[in-house]
Amino acid sequence: MNQSPSVRKSKTVYCLWLIVLSTLQIGATVPQNQISLSQPLTVRWRYESDRTSNFTPATDGTTVYLPLSEGMLVALNASDGQLRWKADVGGNFSASPVADDRSVFAAGQYGAPVNEQRHANGTLRALSKTTGVTVWMRTLQAPLSGSLLVGENALFAGGADGKVYAFDKRTGLTLWTNQYTEAFSSQPASAGHFLYIGSEQGSLFALNQATGNAAWRYQTRGPIQGPIAIVNGTVCFGSGDGYIYALRESNSKLIWRRRTGAAVQSVTSVENGLLAASLDNFVYLLSANRGSLIWRRLLPGRISARPITAPDGALFTPLSTDNAIVLGLRDGKPVNTLSIGEENSSSAAPIAVSDLVIVTTPHGLLAFARPPAKP
Repeated sequence: MNQSPSVRKSKTVYCLWLIVLSTLQIGATVPQNQISLSQPLTVRWRYESDRTSNFTPATDGTTVYLPLSEGMLVALNASDGQLRWKADVGGNFSASPVADDRSVFAAGQYGAPVNEQRHANGTLRALSKTTGVTVWMRTLQAPLSGSLLVGENALFAGGADGKVYAFDKRTGLTLWTNQYTEAFSSQPASAGHFLYIGSEQGSLFALNQATGNAAWRYQTRGPIQGPIAIVNGTVCFGSGDGYIYALRESNSKLIWRRRTGAAVQSVTSVENGLLAASLDNFVYLLSANRGSLIWRRLLPGRISARPITAPDGALFTPLSTDNAIVLGLRDGKPVNTLSIGEENSSSAAPIAVSDLVIVTTPHGLLAFARPPAKP
């Protein structure tokens, strides 16, 4: 049956509209395994405990490893929060744990009160991810501090006694150790062949991962404790002296520095610059190449933990407030809040697992996700 040109034209226009609409819908749909921080998020599951600590949980993408007080490590199924196993690592935790494809690594201390690391002994354990059974254990003269960093073959950490270690992560044997006159309680970072670690006395060291040999050292005037970002050959970090620094990775030459109102807790690389959190309660977005200020935003409490970032925002957990707050990366304006249900007193950082945002609270864990789709 022949159709008139006007009928054929209207059908063609209708089909084109369908294609455009479906394209727009596809572009607006967030993949199920990707976090969208600006969209509504509700509690998918919770794990209740009155023994949470200030140490950030570890994850391997399917399991969350939560360090509790008095040396108890619990493994929770990331999708529903169900308990997989518990393990008593002895003493108290001294650093945030990490996990790789086989093991979860936990550092502890014993022989002294929790806050007296100088007089305590240390332990380092590798536990089976499936059972929680200890695979190997090392005893140390002093506890490891801050966070552990796991690489392809080695586990890196700094200690309260001024030592920086590289351990064989399969056996626990020491690959190398450096002794300094400065204590370490920072979050190490790695890029290429180098390990970057900051000290309590304000030094940032660039060490060869294989040998421990120092490539360079840069001195600031305050402790370096937060995360370090490496962006396009530039090492960016914050110091307790209130400055954010950008150094040339090859030779530690200062490219720029930017002052904030208090000690800088974290520096994170995002698509449109560097996101820095300071104890002046402000979040700063700086350009990565020059350190110029793009925006800054005041939050209602101190920001002691690094944020979770996604293309549409960054989530912060300010202390002494009952909400986690999401700032849009374009202009720093709040775009979402997550109710914690109680005043936050934990400096453990939030973590992302698949499509979940997991926040440590004084009484457990909360796992947020997008609400289930309506049938």
